Amino acid sequence: MKFKMVHENYNVVDLDKSMEFYSKALGLKESRRKEAKDGSYIIVYMSNEEADFELELTWLKEWEGNYNLGDCEFHLAFETDDMEAAHKLHEEMECICFENKEMGIYFIEDPDGYWLEIVPAK
Repeated sequence: MKFKMVHENYNVVDLDKSMEFYSKALGLKESRRKEAKDGSYIIVYMSNEEADFELELTWLKEWEGNYNLGDCEFHLAFETDDMEAAHKLHEEMECICFENKEMGIYFIEDPDGYWLEIVPAK
């Protein structure tokens, strides 16, 4: 029996703002979407040509307020082939929330508070 990771879901408060962030910060584009007939939710899958994996952004009409992310001890990691350019972009976007220079990695924070790890290509 085999299993393949296909997507990870993040619930978001402002779908357009989140989509803009993921497009600018990580080069992700909308690959498909699902909308409830009654308008109660919109799910947008974002991806790029580097992998089959998708990030699922879910907007819920009835949700009020921010999502409780606990201690933010979970994260999704992105590998980059140009750490210097990525770091410069994220500095300009003012979304770097933690750096571990000793390990050569850093984290950015999306509009809903999710942490995303940026690692250099191996």
